[in-house]
Amino acid sequence: MALVFHGTVIHSLGPTELEILEDALLIVRADGTVQSLDAGVAKSSVPNLLAARGLDDEVRYLSRGEFLIPGFVDTHNHAPQYAQRGLGQSMHILDWLDNVTFPNEARFADVAYAERIYGACVDGFLRQGITTASYYGSMHADATNILADLCLKKGQRAFVGKCNMNRNAPDFYRDATVESSLGDTEKCIEHIRKIDPESKLLKHVLTPRFAITCDPELLQGLGQIAANNPDLPIQTHFNEAEQEMNFTKTLFPQFDNEVDLYNSYGLLNQRSILAHCCFVSEYELTQLKELGCGVAHCPISNMTVGGGFMAAPIREFLRRGIKVGLGTDSGGGFSASILDAMRQALVASNAREVMSQGRDKGLDLAEIFFLATLGGAQVCCLEDKVGNFRVGKHFDALLINSSRPGVMTMLEDWDSTRTIFDKFIMTGDDRNIELVFVNGRRVKP
Repeated sequence: MALVFHGTVIHSLGPTELEILEDALLIVRADGTVQSLDAGVAKSSVPNLLAARGLDDEVRYLSRGEFLIPGFVDTHNHAPQYAQRGLGQSMHILDWLDNVTFPNEARFADVAYAERIYGACVDGFLRQGITTASYYGSMHADATNILADLCLKKGQRAFVGKCNMNRNAPDFYRDATVESSLGDTEKCIEHIRKIDPESKLLKHVLTPRFAITCDPELLQGLGQIAANNPDLPIQTHFNEAEQEMNFTKTLFPQFDNEVDLYNSYGLLNQRSILAHCCFVSEYELTQLKELGCGVAHCPISNMTVGGGFMAAPIREFLRRGIKVGLGTDSGGGFSASILDAMRQALVASNAREVMSQGRDKGLDLAEIFFLATLGGAQVCCLEDKVGNFRVGKHFDALLINSSRPGVMTMLEDWDSTRTIFDKFIMTGDDRNIELVFVNGRRVKP
């Protein structure tokens, strides 16, 4: 059975190309892919057009203030931290890990606890329109497999990774040996391929937490798994905070920077998702572009945990054609909302403009919307599947109702469609997200 919508459709075609299609007719095939998208179709002509195409499916006619947008892509998310959001704000990153995060993540050795928290996590993100997420799990293989099971059951498109960490963490929360860490990773890869053999929704993502918690042998082993499994994405933290960067250099004095460090272990390529990238040298910028890596920009956590107001150089990434998307970073910040991440990305870019003495101009709403949708899809190497409504892509979408009761700025009779869109981006919340679709399936709890 097809899905048919008539009304306003809004999506990105590129970083500065926001396309607003009014009186659009969007048809989704029974397999969940976009069959056609036509603009300027009079409502009165829809029945005849559908009949001519042999379709008799019910049409959802969107009223003023309702519109379709692509689902949000969260490129950096710690699922075990869903229950600790808002804790430890303003702490330096390594202190925050030791005092808040590691004790919390250790609880996921209890599979019943993992199932409860992960169930709430996936439901919460779907409710807020996150149709694709790149998840760090805990270090526990069983809990990580539970997260994968829940994503598949609830219908979220996801990368799910067992977190690898065998040093510089408490004895109660670290992989016992390099062999056990790699063995658990292989088990998680096997599990995801078993439950979703065609990778319709799920992929395992190789997840060295960061170099501080992985010794050289573990990084080497993960690099070998990456070489043996060229379809797998890779994620880690990269140049997140000065405290982290300085400690990394003491552990790997043979490397001048983190690009060379991770690249030497075979962990940087077009499938790599590098979280934060707050401080990046000219050499690193050049290497990120040449290697095809993607950046997960996490503006909320960058400004609340880590030790400083860290405004990443997003304008420079875009200028150089480096892939960039948004991440909520879950417990690293105070919000699980991509809408909040978009707003904070705007604030961070304005701060960056001042810091750069005007060289890096602040982002506009079209650009932050791109980061949350098509940009994130590019970072995850999923742009051929999701990110906008190009014909043939999977219908991962949100139906926005800006007239729903809530805190969104009220609509005025004279508001244009673009004005309504802007009001939603800057002041709307999950109450305005009426329906959520992944591959044509309704998934909002």
